[in-house]
Amino acid sequence: MSEPPGTAVLPVAPPTDEPSKPFTAQRVLPLRRPGRWIATAVVLVLVAQFVHGLTTNPFYQWDRFGYWFLRPTILDGLLITLEVAAYSAVLGLLGGILLALARLSKSPVLRAVSWTYIWALRSIPLIVVLLFLYNFSALYKTLSVGVPFGPAFFSFDESKLATDMVIAVIGLSLNEAAYAAEVVRGGILSVDQGQHEAAAALGLPKSYQFTKIVFPQALRSITPNYVNQLIGLIKSTSLVFYVSLLDLFGTAQTMGATYPGDIVPLLLVVTVWYLILTSLVSVVQFYVERHYARGATRNLPPTPLQKLRTGLTDLRARIRREAAV
Repeated sequence: MSEPPGTAVLPVAPPTDEPSKPFTAQRVLPLRRPGRWIATAVVLVLVAQFVHGLTTNPFYQWDRFGYWFLRPTILDGLLITLEVAAYSAVLGLLGGILLALARLSKSPVLRAVSWTYIWALRSIPLIVVLLFLYNFSALYKTLSVGVPFGPAFFSFDESKLATDMVIAVIGLSLNEAAYAAEVVRGGILSVDQGQHEAAAALGLPKSYQFTKIVFPQALRSITPNYVNQLIGLIKSTSLVFYVSLLDLFGTAQTMGATYPGDIVPLLLVVTVWYLILTSLVSVVQFYVERHYARGATRNLPPTPLQKLRTGLTDLRARIRREAAV
């Protein structure tokens, strides 16, 4: 039977008695990256050499390290370090909030004074600030409270009030406030301008706008950054030794002068304790950032435990696939 003109005729495969071959899945091989493997091998060798040197070099004196690690004198210095860091963190944050509000104020005097303070304290090394406060009594032997440029109600001896702990806390707080001010100011500026306009449109007082609307939203940016700032503050406490306060580092220095053969173990003790403190703050920082990420990101970053579970699940699935092949 002939086909009408213009009709396409598809070729028909001739019949065959051979059975069709089953479809075989082809395994996709990952791209080979020799450079990555070479870099990994080099890093592993360097890490192995470093660990081997730590464990086999007798100069580290790990037995003396174990002796000093939990000694009461070391723990007393650790307690002083924690006290100085805690007081300075709170006072520094409060001072930073005031300085940030002054920089954002419409008063040119407040803006100028706040900017000058932040510029000066961020430029002067912390050790210089501490030593200046330690010798402050040479400039002002007595301090008085009264009418400005007028009579004093009462006065007191500055050297009796300014103990080593007070000097250390004040010095660290003054320095910390300068950095905290920029953290707070950046957090306030990160709040959308529409929030300020909406609060002003409702006729709310300025103080209510800041405490109830602006500042709670700014905390999402302020808190993680300031927790990160605490890590630097903990390490900065080692400088209070120079104002005669025996913190963790100062205690180790004193014990090293008494036992010169144990200088290296004592420095290792200080190193490990600072690693522990900063690691704890880093853990707090992770969970604080995760908490304030709610509502800002669709999926929260996984916790270390969740990462471990996911890694084990992926490993078991990979082993099953390899066994099936």
